[in-house]
Amino acid sequence: MSYVADKNRYQEMKYNRCGKSGLLLPAITLGLWHNFGDENSLANVKEMLFGAFDMGITHFDLANNYGPSAGSAESNFGEVMRTDLKPYRDELVISTKAGYGMWEGPYGDGGSKKYLISSLDQSLKRMNLEYVDIFYHHRRDPETPMEETVEALKSILDQGKALYVGISNYNAEDTKTMIQLMRQVGIRCLIHQMFYNMLERHNEKVIDVLEQEQVGAIAFSPLAQGRLTNKYFNGIPADSRVAGTSPFLNKDGITDDILKKTKALNDIAKNRGQSLSQMALAWTLRGHVTSVIIGASKLSQIKENVGAIQNLEFTAEELQTIDKILEG
Repeated sequence: MSYVADKNRYQEMKYNRCGKSGLLLPAITLGLWHNFGDENSLANVKEMLFGAFDMGITHFDLANNYGPSAGSAESNFGEVMRTDLKPYRDELVISTKAGYGMWEGPYGDGGSKKYLISSLDQSLKRMNLEYVDIFYHHRRDPETPMEETVEALKSILDQGKALYVGISNYNAEDTKTMIQLMRQVGIRCLIHQMFYNMLERHNEKVIDVLEQEQVGAIAFSPLAQGRLTNKYFNGIPADSRVAGTSPFLNKDGITDDILKKTKALNDIAKNRGQSLSQMALAWTLRGHVTSVIIGASKLSQIKENVGAIQNLEFTAEELQTIDKILEG
């Protein structure tokens, strides 16, 4: 039986304008970085995608190398688009990226026009799409002039392969330069995707630039890969990312200092009627951040995270207390 979307899917989700554009993004975006590739079942992938859309999550964020294996998240998503989500294509914002190593040889990495256009062509085939809504350059490539990367992004827009373009993982100085170069050739930088959460705040300088330039901001890893939850309060669960083989988080990342801070933050969250993860998402959505990208391995986690939108406001006292905990 084909999937039929919940008729009330737009009743609860909050949508924010992306910079100075006409595009609204849901406060919560579903990222397909982990748990949507070859190592997961298509049935679970479908359950998460359908459940997310039923809750008003209209934005699905991918990249050419998401999996594992690289490309398999796009392939699985493409199968779901072909079989179930195709009738809802115009209700969805689908983004992908290129910038990190994807295939062998000198043309499978970086920021060249050769790589970016080839990669997007491959992504579109995997996802059974004629275009993506947002295409990002995934990282600053110091070996490629930014002017060439801009030329590639303009070409992608001109060919109708993407409706909007953005950048990801650029520092504040390069972000400003890139936005200006894009303006010079008559295109808009819609959005910047960056690593940002309560525990890692170095990209606040980037957010300042985006606010000045009226460009959208979207944060990935808003829960610090699970550290901003209560998952590790009583040890390391056997089914957690830390206990697995992830190269991005291991036992060394769960320090006594982190646990002290997160337990103190959890007390504030309880007083707000939220879980720690919900408060962490709400905190990240303050100010100029348009949306936060959540990851998930099961639908219940998505439901938990979407609950953050029920309380997005902070008092000045709460923010001061949170800052003291994080600085301590």
